[in-house]
Amino acid sequence: MTVSAIDFIDLKTQQQRILPDLDQRMRAVLSHGQYIMGPEVGELEAKLAAYTGSRHAIAVASGTDALLIALMALGIGPGDEVVTSPFTFIATGEMIALLGAKPVFVDIDPRTYNIDPAKIEAALTPRTRAILPVSLYGQCADFDAINAIAASHGLPVIEDGCQSFGALYHGKRSCALSTIGCTSFFPSKPLGCYGDGGACFTDDDQLAARMRQVRVHGQDRRYHHPALGVNGRIDTLQAAVLLAKLEVFPDEVAERARVGARYGELLGDAVVTPYLASGCSSVYAQYTVQVANRGHVQKILADAGIPTAVHYPVPLHLQPVFSGLGLGKGSFPVAEAAADRVMSLPMHPYLSVEDQRRIADSVRVAAKEGAC
Repeated sequence: MTVSAIDFIDLKTQQQRILPDLDQRMRAVLSHGQYIMGPEVGELEAKLAAYTGSRHAIAVASGTDALLIALMALGIGPGDEVVTSPFTFIATGEMIALLGAKPVFVDIDPRTYNIDPAKIEAALTPRTRAILPVSLYGQCADFDAINAIAASHGLPVIEDGCQSFGALYHGKRSCALSTIGCTSFFPSKPLGCYGDGGACFTDDDQLAARMRQVRVHGQDRRYHHPALGVNGRIDTLQAAVLLAKLEVFPDEVAERARVGARYGELLGDAVVTPYLASGCSSVYAQYTVQVANRGHVQKILADAGIPTAVHYPVPLHLQPVFSGLGLGKGSFPVAEAAADRVMSLPMHPYLSVEDQRRIADSVRVAAKEGAC
């Protein structure tokens, strides 16, 4: 008997839901022909700022560019240090190193997978120029504690909110919790376009002006470049896609919370399910569990037509590109233990109860076999 496969992320159902608005907005761009920095970009920025509660939103070409532009706006460069998490996508540490600065890793909280604030102070040196926490899997890091440490040392905080856009932290939105917030609109993100895209957020007028300048080759007016910058603009067509998706995003965020809660009920104690810190919500960019014998569990699920993924199998300090930091195995034991055990299940707002039950049943069986 053929087993029907379940989508890891279902963008098709969402597209059918928004198709009339999507079609109208994209046709408008094709009609006016302003494919770079067209009016939809400004409209998107205004709506993103209003959604997060930030004074400024700067739409950029990707989440990676958002991190780079934020760091550049703060003047971070050779000889500087930026404190961050080793348990994240490569872009977080990569953008620090690309500017000639040094990523200084701090181990994670074993429950939330986010940077452990209790370990940050010991990592600070006279060369520390910023703290860059990651809001992993859709839940914000502990910004009250992080911001307090940063304030006591006169440091800016950049939130890598590439997985948490839409999440709440004590009543405030991700990306509006620190000096600068950064997010990604990669297609698989909770709010994703149909290509690459991202945004930076801040309440600081001067930083906003700098980030807008960096985004267009350091230009403050046409062909006048007082600073170095990058080509970090978002395409107008992608802005049009995001405007259509923003219309349904609040509903999708609520549905993600329901799907996440249902997973917790269905999976019980068969696996380690996501922990939500007090006062926090998650947009579940990934629904990530912990299992023993992960490879075996993944194979059983694959045979049952259930896709899985691992975010992330190798912490940044163990990546070859960062070998020069001299941080071997055992440097960050909590992150390393998580990397050996985490596994992400299908997650999106349109996941049916029936499919969730099928997934949960298979996970319970696979986890039991994997533990043997």
